[in-house]
Amino acid sequence: MKKISVLDRIVLLIVGVLAAYQIVVGIEGFCTLTVLCYTIAFGVLMFAALLFIIFGFDILDSKLVVIVAATIPLILSLALIAEYLPSVRTVYMAFAVVGFGALAVTRYTASGAVATVVLATVHGIAGLLIFSLPIIIAVQGKTSPGFALVGVGGALIGTGGSLLLFLKLGRPILSRDTIFTVLPVLLLFMTAAFVAGLAMR
Repeated sequence: MKKISVLDRIVLLIVGVLAAYQIVVGIEGFCTLTVLCYTIAFGVLMFAALLFIIFGFDILDSKLVVIVAATIPLILSLALIAEYLPSVRTVYMAFAVVGFGALAVTRYTASGAVATVVLATVHGIAGLLIFSLPIIIAVQGKTSPGFALVGVGGALIGTGGSLLLFLKLGRPILSRDTIFTVLPVLLLFMTAAFVAGLAMR
């Protein structure tokens, strides 16, 4: 496992600060459910950044951390659905609850392959929504063009998730050291894209 560097810790500290800023300043003007979802998602992101700073990349071997981290795209996508597609909010909320339950149960009770498939499915659906929905809404003129940056953040979270997923499957797209070298930077650009996109909505 690659040891976390001072530069990695600085980058992750910036991620944590951006996430904290979004919680304190950047979620005004949304419906109650959306505010709650953004608060949880960016709170988990801030907490995850702090765990990386303190414990390094070894923390990714923890089953609990994998479950908690997987909630970020799930809850972010629920926030977008609640705000911009309220007609399917209840259905997607049910999917989010079932998806989170499946992640928790399979991570501790199922084989590695089954748990990974469940993680890939839930993470994939949530990531696709985070990527596509803001871009579609921005193109339709329902928000400012800058809101499409949230979709860019979705693409980056999907990229990071895919790198870690294939690493867990034993078929890494990049070497293990390369993945952990680029991960903090991916998290930084992802968080910055989310914060900027939500600010320009």
